[in-house]
Amino acid sequence: MTTAQQVDPRTDARWYELSSAAGGSLFTSPPWISAVSDTYGFHPTARLLLDPDGRPSGGVAWTDIDDIRGRRRVALPFSDRADPIVADLRSWEAVATEAFTADVPFTVRCLDTSPVITDPRLTSTGEAAWHATPLTRPLEELHAALRPQTRRNIATAERSSVEVVLSADAEALAEYHRLHVDLRKRKYRLLAQPREFFDRIWKAFAPADGIRTALATVDGRPVAGAVYLVWQDIAYYKFGASESEFLRLRPNDAIHWHVIRWAHERGLRALDWGLSDLDQPGLCRYKRGWASQEGRIRTLTTGSSTPNRRQDGDAVLRTVTDLLTDPAVPNSVTERAGAALYRFFC
Repeated sequence: MTTAQQVDPRTDARWYELSSAAGGSLFTSPPWISAVSDTYGFHPTARLLLDPDGRPSGGVAWTDIDDIRGRRRVALPFSDRADPIVADLRSWEAVATEAFTADVPFTVRCLDTSPVITDPRLTSTGEAAWHATPLTRPLEELHAALRPQTRRNIATAERSSVEVVLSADAEALAEYHRLHVDLRKRKYRLLAQPREFFDRIWKAFAPADGIRTALATVDGRPVAGAVYLVWQDIAYYKFGASESEFLRLRPNDAIHWHVIRWAHERGLRALDWGLSDLDQPGLCRYKRGWASQEGRIRTLTTGSSTPNRRQDGDAVLRTVTDLLTDPAVPNSVTERAGAALYRFFC
C-alpha cells in the first residue's frame, strides 16, 4: 500500500529525489522553492506519496497565502508552472486530498499533458504557451533547424560585433537586474522582482553550477541580458531584458545562440523557454523560431475562488503600480517599490 506524508519541499530528501526524477522541473526543485519562499516569507508544504519501501512515487507542493488580495492556496507562487509529480489520475487523487481541504481557492499551473487537468474539482481559468528546444542533435543540425529569420538574426548580431559574456558570478546577475527593472517599467509599466530575489536565486543555484547570466555588449556597454537556470539536465530561460534602441543589432539572438552552444557542450538535454502569454503573439512567434516543441500551460482553479478574492486589494495594487512606473519616477524608486510590493502579485 502507498501512504501520503506531509513534508517541507525545501529540505526533505525524498522531495529532492522526486523533483529530480521524470515529472519534476525547475519550479518544483528545492532550490527554486527555497529562493521564492525565503524572499517573500512563504511557508511551502508538500504532500508526498510513498510506496511500500518508503520511496517517493508522487507529490504536490503548494503555498498558503493571506494578504491584501485575499486568502488562497497556490501550487506554486511565482512559477511558470509547478506540475504535480504524478503518473496518473489515481496517484493525483491519492496525494492531493489535503490540498483541497482548506476553504480557500486552490490554483495549479501545469502542462496540458498532466493527468491533473481531468480532475473535475478544477476549472481551467487560463492558458499560456510553452516552448522547448531539444539539444540532443549535433550543433550543426540544431542551427539548421532554426527558422530562417532566426538564423538571419544570429548573423546580424555577429556582423554588428555584439559580444556575449556568459558568467556564473553574482556581479553579472546584479548588472542584469538593472536592465530588468528598466524593461519592466518602460515596456510593460510593471514593477520588477526585488534584487533580493535574484541574490537568493544565485545563492541557491550557484553551489551546483546551476546558474548563468548572459550579457550582450556593444562597445563594452551591456544592452541585453538573460538569466538561465539549470535543474538536472535541462536549462531554463527564466528572465530576459534589453534596451530597445539596440534591438536592431539582435543582441537577444546572440545571447540565445551562445547559450544553446554552451548547453549543448555541457551535455544538457533541452532548453526550456518557459511560459508565454497568448496575448503576446510576437513573443510566441519569436520563441517558435528557436523551439521545435510547443505545448500549453493550463491554470486550474477550484470553484471557490470568487468569494475569497479581494477586488479592492487588486485595484489598489493596479493604481500604485501605475503611479510608481510612471516615466517621471526614477528607476531607483521603482526598484524599491518592487522590493516592497512584488510579493502581492502571485
